[in-house]
Amino acid sequence: MLKEFFEKYFVNPIKYNTGYNPVNTLVYAIILGIATLIVYKGLKKMKIKIDKAFFRALIPYMVFGAFTRALTDAGVYPRTYITVSPGIYFLVSFIGSPVLIISWKFFKGWRVFLWFGWALVMVDFVAMGANLEKIHFNFTVLKYFIPFLILAELVVYLMTKKLSIVRENSYLFYVHFYDATTTFVGVDFMGYWEQHVLPRLLIGLTGTAAVMYVLKFTVLYLALWIMRKLEEEGEDKELLDFIRMVIFILGFAPGTRNLLRMLLGA
Repeated sequence: MLKEFFEKYFVNPIKYNTGYNPVNTLVYAIILGIATLIVYKGLKKMKIKIDKAFFRALIPYMVFGAFTRALTDAGVYPRTYITVSPGIYFLVSFIGSPVLIISWKFFKGWRVFLWFGWALVMVDFVAMGANLEKIHFNFTVLKYFIPFLILAELVVYLMTKKLSIVRENSYLFYVHFYDATTTFVGVDFMGYWEQHVLPRLLIGLTGTAAVMYVLKFTVLYLALWIMRKLEEEGEDKELLDFIRMVIFILGFAPGTRNLLRMLLGA
């Protein structure tokens, strides 16, 4: 019975690419929360400061995860439990963590960690170049993506003039509206479908993936409002900054994967 339950809600969605369901969504959310706290505690123990330099060093790993996921969709890499979400996050962490420790312990900075990350991205480029027969580049997506992205980011800019939470966390709204734009373009213009439970439900109810902008704004604004209250009550500011970093990753990585997947024609 337990085996059948696990296969139904966790194995088969990955095996047959049927998207997320309420059960695995809840479990993955819990795992993400626990993993976030564990990673934060580990960084604190190593006396690693969560600052802009650390954040910049993480960017190539976000790109690597998104690119690898898109190449999996394109058939360049085999579809396994570690080359699709959520396993791809564990794969990137497994590869990057030892390099992070070495870079911090022996080189007293992030240069080694940063360049190793970009080297991983280059591996993906090489893999793509060696499998061009599997790639069907589709740049048509850009004629939808670019204007809608400009419009979406302009809306964020205008909101920064009126809403202090948006102004103080503008980079998070910019990146999540970028993610929302990739979903909107993919579903409404390019024939893709949404894999996550709540967005899929709302898209079905409204008939358009433009609802993602409303969903993203509502969830993000509420989360940041709660975090502001916690910070005012004396909650660990560095922990809250780390959570904001995780929120950024959860917008940038899926959005970049969506965009690359469409460009690769996968």
